[in-house]
Amino acid sequence: MPKNSSQHLNKRTEGDINSTRARELWLENEVDENTKNLLEKDARYFLHQALSTPCLDVLKSCQGPYIENISGKKYLDFHGNNVHQIGFGHPKLIQRLTEQMQGLSFSTRRYTNEVAIAFAEKLASLMPSNLNRVLLTPNGSSSIGIALKLARAVTGKYKVVSFWDSFHGASLDAIGVGGESVFREHIGPLMPGVERIPPPVTYRGIFEGNEAKCLEYLEYVFSKEGDIGAFLAETLRNTDVQIPSKFFWKEARKLCDAYGVLLILDEIPIALGRTGTLFTFEHYDIEPDIICLGKGLGGGIIPQAAIVTRDSYNKFGDISLGHYTHEKSPLGAMAGLTTLEIVEEEKILEKVKADENFMRSAMKGFYEKHKIIGDVRGLGLLWGVELVKDRETKQKAVEEAEKVMYECLKNGLSFKVSAGNVLQLAPALIIERNELQNALHILDKSLEKLSVRVE
Repeated sequence: MPKNSSQHLNKRTEGDINSTRARELWLENEVDENTKNLLEKDARYFLHQALSTPCLDVLKSCQGPYIENISGKKYLDFHGNNVHQIGFGHPKLIQRLTEQMQGLSFSTRRYTNEVAIAFAEKLASLMPSNLNRVLLTPNGSSSIGIALKLARAVTGKYKVVSFWDSFHGASLDAIGVGGESVFREHIGPLMPGVERIPPPVTYRGIFEGNEAKCLEYLEYVFSKEGDIGAFLAETLRNTDVQIPSKFFWKEARKLCDAYGVLLILDEIPIALGRTGTLFTFEHYDIEPDIICLGKGLGGGIIPQAAIVTRDSYNKFGDISLGHYTHEKSPLGAMAGLTTLEIVEEEKILEKVKADENFMRSAMKGFYEKHKIIGDVRGLGLLWGVELVKDRETKQKAVEEAEKVMYECLKNGLSFKVSAGNVLQLAPALIIERNELQNALHILDKSLEKLSVRVE
């Protein structure tokens, strides 16, 4: 193992560190010479960064729930950067985008266009009450920035509360409010006024299930600071699939109302049917004051994000809250509008609910069969399988998780490992049942091989 591997193990967040012996063996044994040459060029010309380099493989195509490398090997993609709700290369979306490019391909500032208006109108129509004002932007991190600026303008207060371990994007303002410390290393001073509290649930077990204590922290900070303008949170934590209760979110919403704090929900990776409802907050019978959307909103082809907020907040026409070059992108808007249409026309929400029942039953069987599994949790088609050395102590099985991941990769299943030991399973929502069964078969056999491997 590399000399800093022990240090790296403690910093794992939403992916493998990419510098272990297992990664070296993958590159030595599982890729051909042409691929190795391309990976070497990739490493030469791209700036190296944690979680992204070195790359695993070189892709040639993607279609539906699959990605395919230049050697012709297919992987069922249970990662997809959370953009593949409608799968990759959806034919209707490609047709719509092709037609759009042949007409209006860009919208100059201070001009609008029909497709952007239709997209904003569609987003507003899907939200409850007076959540009907939209700003479009090319990526999720910038939607977080817009939300934070709007919250300051509405409340006149600049402080924000967020959770430790949360992820809200990789831009400077987003890491300033996010809870993943690995993103802030070597960066220096960040946005002032951020108060972080322990989350209501955590894989570490320290505050596991202790939602009442988290609510105490939240109210304490709201009352003591006095100038909190926003509470920014993932409705549920995407990377390692931590799911608060309805009680928690209802009480948190009440606290925001009582202290004049805007609730900003980050659903960038988890909206659009991922959890079985179009928006995850629907599970909790609450409303955010601002919701941030992105990733899959562009249908896995075009970068597209947005915020949706209350009509009553539309009173800052003298402030440039967004002002992004591709703000009313005809291509991005067409991608978003078409994606929402596909979710409705193909009845994806109903399908995901049925798939959730299948997954819940299958995961129960996995837990009973494989003692290395300390917990399984999920909603819709977002699942976390937590590997532990011992169910009593919940000591993380980090090396074992990596071995399982590479064994699955060898057999055509790709996913990411979060928090060092949580296998995150997030397939395309259009995946067929036989493909889902095949993926679980690969995972099952990989876990079996782990249990009998002689170290």
